[in-house]
Amino acid sequence: MALKPEPTAPFHSVQYALRVLESVSKHGNGVTDAQISRETGLPTGHLASLLLTLRREGYVEQVSDGAYVIGASLLLLGSGATRRRALEDRLQLTLSELRDSVGAAVYLSRYVDGEVSVTQVADGPLTPAVNEWVDFRASAHASAVGKCLLAQLDHDGRRDHISRHRTARLTSRTITDEKTLFSQLDAQAATVPVLDLQEYAVGTVCAAVPLTAGSAAGCLALSLPIEDAHRLRSAAETLSRRAAPVLLSLAL
Repeated sequence: MALKPEPTAPFHSVQYALRVLESVSKHGNGVTDAQISRETGLPTGHLASLLLTLRREGYVEQVSDGAYVIGASLLLLGSGATRRRALEDRLQLTLSELRDSVGAAVYLSRYVDGEVSVTQVADGPLTPAVNEWVDFRASAHASAVGKCLLAQLDHDGRRDHISRHRTARLTSRTITDEKTLFSQLDAQAATVPVLDLQEYAVGTVCAAVPLTAGSAAGCLALSLPIEDAHRLRSAAETLSRRAAPVLLSLAL
């Protein structure tokens, strides 16, 4: 719905803000100010000040490419399925930005009801996701995601998981001995990324960092083809530094 700007009328200013929020909400992957202007009929000069106010109040956010997405304040106003969907879209956008920053496919995973669950993935033509040739739920002992999640469990939790999912040898590098695996997990510092150097799949290296929110075990991970293995450590360090916005999105 196009509106004619009447900046002296507070009632109309509220209308303008609502139309802008409607426009931003329709575009889960972000929308430019030019597109918002076309959809609302507001000239860019008036729109700029309105967007600035909405950003200050947290109702919209501006992402790396300059587009606008819904902000945390607006998300908190929602409820039920609509709110969950909005949170998922916002989190997916955050993961996509992280994918572009590290130049690798990015994964968000949680340990839910005794199982490894990869809940969201951000990949692309230049950053393909790893081929899940063995179910991630059954290969926690070999993958960076799985080991990062297992490292957050206590000894009994790990034993329970291994009792249900045997430590099969997936590649020549896979650790199958329970004692060796648990010793490695115990020695893993929370501040150091967990690495998978072709333990899950030949031709792929991975790294994961924990996302700890209360008692829930979660992690953020990336994968690279073996020819890019020289970038793994630097990419993992970037992943670790950029984990905070992902954790914030999960906390909303």
